[in-house]
Amino acid sequence: MEQEMRWVICPVCSNKTRVKLRKDTVIHNFLLYCPKCRQERLINVKEFQIEVIK
Repeated sequence: MEQEMRWVICPVCSNKTRVKLRKDTVIHNFLLYCPKCRQERLINVKEFQIEVIK
């Protein structure tokens, strides 16, 4: 049974990062680094919904 997977999109520049998620993935306080814009953001993820932590 194949799980749907998606790339995490950078909240700053809207490009793909190097992280992939499955639908059942839940992440809290994850430091996401974007290789394109070279910025780091703290994020939470639940059911492909990304929330940037200020």
